[in-house]
Amino acid sequence: MTVTADASLHGPPSDAGLTELLRASVRAALATRVNKLRISLPARPTTALARCTWWKSLNPGQARAAALLDHLETLCGHLDGHPALGLNPEDPIPVAALEAAEGFTSAPVAVLIRSYRAARTG
Repeated sequence: MTVTADASLHGPPSDAGLTELLRASVRAALATRVNKLRISLPARPTTALARCTWWKSLNPGQARAAALLDHLETLCGHLDGHPALGLNPEDPIPVAALEAAEGFTSAPVAVLIRSYRAARTG
């Protein structure tokens, strides 16, 4: 999602508007990272036994990428309304999602992230 010049004409978005705009942008950044990681790894099986064997077959770099993939998928799920274990189900954009998106968004989205964090810390 891209913030356009029109947004600056209407002033800053409301808290709810900022949250929704940012959630979509963070979700898109995380989804892009997820897709890149999936491509870089061998196909991941769906059954528990096959997944265990798959994990054991990975080299250390692939294992780190697979762990990151699991983490990012969990964050994407949370942003889609499927609360993740260890995260507040009422938190629309967890700090972990913001951190995972940093450096993978456009400059306008980075500004939104800073604004959102400032609003959260009050």
